[in-house]
Amino acid sequence: MTTITRNPSNAAQSSYNLIIIGGGIYGAMLTLEAARRNLRALLIEKADFGGATSYNSLRIVHGGFRYLQTLDLPRFYESVGERKWFLKTFPELVKPLSCLMPLYGKGLRRPPILLTALKLNDTLSFTRNQGIRPDRHLPPGKVIKTEAVKAIFPNVDSEGLQAGAIWYDACMPDSQRLVIGALRWACSLGATALNYVEAQDLLKVNQTVSGVVAQDQLTGETHEYQGKIVVNAAGPWCRELAANFDREVPNLFYKSIAWNILFDRASLSDFALAIEPKKPNAQTYFLHPWKGRLLAGTIHNPWFKTIEANPIPDPSEISEFIDNLNFAIPGLKLSQSQILRVFSGLLPAEEPNSKELAVREVILNHETLPQGIKGLYSISGVKFTTARLVAEKTIQQIFPQLSPVDATEIAPAEAQRLQGLYDYHWYPQPELNDCSEELKDIIKNESVQHLDDLILRRTSLGDNPQRALKIAPMICKLFNWDDSKSKQEIQRLEEFYQRCGMAEWAKI
Repeated sequence: MTTITRNPSNAAQSSYNLIIIGGGIYGAMLTLEAARRNLRALLIEKADFGGATSYNSLRIVHGGFRYLQTLDLPRFYESVGERKWFLKTFPELVKPLSCLMPLYGKGLRRPPILLTALKLNDTLSFTRNQGIRPDRHLPPGKVIKTEAVKAIFPNVDSEGLQAGAIWYDACMPDSQRLVIGALRWACSLGATALNYVEAQDLLKVNQTVSGVVAQDQLTGETHEYQGKIVVNAAGPWCRELAANFDREVPNLFYKSIAWNILFDRASLSDFALAIEPKKPNAQTYFLHPWKGRLLAGTIHNPWFKTIEANPIPDPSEISEFIDNLNFAIPGLKLSQSQILRVFSGLLPAEEPNSKELAVREVILNHETLPQGIKGLYSISGVKFTTARLVAEKTIQQIFPQLSPVDATEIAPAEAQRLQGLYDYHWYPQPELNDCSEELKDIIKNESVQHLDDLILRRTSLGDNPQRALKIAPMICKLFNWDDSKSKQEIQRLEEFYQRCGMAEWAKI
């Protein structure tokens, strides 16, 4: 049975080939890639797995089509390869996504130019379907006529419309299950993953790593975990952790915020839509038909505040974004009152006070710094899509003697089971008669410690905030909590939605 078992005391009785700090997608993939190479890995995460930036993406596995615009072929090939890996390895959780861009004959968005770009995209990614299940194959792109565009996207701005570009990417509707699936797979291979355990200090002998001191956030107990390699994969906190363990390394993470908005509106098409308002220097927005709802983004801006798991963009930025969407799509009439959720997280910028994302990951061996610590590594990644590849690069740098893993391996069934996934408008039967056993299984086998762990980061129950809050008292009964504990957990969930949901914007 593949399970994520949380026992911090028992875990402290073993020694590890490497200890990974940070339980987002980068930490999860590091744990998986280490375990696939028969390394004994320990992952510790101060909150819950996948709870910060990893949770707040647009749910798209990008194949790098946009990188052809700048001819950044290394990033293009990496993205194509990793999209293929996700489609092949987690076919139950990742599927093709049809994309449409209306073309108005301006700049690079002219039909002949896009047709050339689509052909180049298909030519350079000609192996994209090799080894992939037939129903996960990505067809070639094409340019379609205006009437076909209107049939796919009835709300399209038809003034000046010349054609439409269609290409195919991939999406992960339930990205939280990918994080948990990777960890379940890793644990089945001998890894240990502990949530709510915070790294506090580095154990060292003569400037050489010997382990980590960490505190169990649920009991307050402190444990020492022994290991000769420590990888700091703490996402937005990686720079802070590097400073605490060794020194300040500014280029590890220059703060920027990335955010998407889920609106209480039906999706505008079965295709994902790339649209932009007709005005100078307009940004392209991507509208993802996620769970039949309208999920729009991604916006990037500098971030000048403190590091936090779910940062909230400025209300003026939200207002401008909605105005631009309404300007780009006639008759859309989106309003702030229709905001269901703001999905927002922090990503590394290219330079301080910039909204431009970093182009490449950082993999830092602290031993290469003056008087640096041997055995300490810090990594900072940019995209969910390339997390596995960065993990592979990191493992290869630390353990160059290891042989490559089987590239054709597919995640075990239990690591990609579609459990806990329900339609957006689904409601359970009274007393959870139709889902209680499934939810109990998740609670038992996936280290669920809080109500929001289950509702937000193990299942799709949290996709619909109104449903989540309505059924929360019933869910609490599955944990056998008393009334006081249940009220605390429900309040914790309510506070989460207040921070990133529509209640926050009703005051504007």
